[in-house]
Amino acid sequence: MDKSAIRRHMALGVAVLTASGLLSFAGPGMGTAEAAALCSGRKVRTLPFSTGSVQIYKKRGYVCAVTIRERQGARTYMSVSVRAARARPAVDKGRFTHHAGPVTVHVGHRCVLVKGTVGSGSVNSGWILC
Repeated sequence: MDKSAIRRHMALGVAVLTASGLLSFAGPGMGTAEAAALCSGRKVRTLPFSTGSVQIYKKRGYVCAVTIRERQGARTYMSVSVRAARARPAVDKGRFTHHAGPVTVHVGHRCVLVKGTVGSGSVNSGWILC
């Protein structure tokens, strides 16, 4: 094979990988695979509510949370908040179409309070993961 043939094969391989990557994100909604891509670690809890859910992940003393909207549409107010005991909360809030967050906090072995909001629906975990 000459150099131009190798370049064509490499370009074709890159194009196929790029297309497959783009197709994985072109779903009708935000699935758990995409939420997992936003937060590292293992999923420890899902807090469902009327307009969405908050997914909570934990890894090596850190807790990560993402609020995911149930139905896609126009921008709406969304928020996610993670607070370790005796610390200030880390918050992501605004008008989003898919999700709010991720928000990651070092918690060590402390209790955690997680809150999420999508439009008029919200959830509060209470103190968990103690």
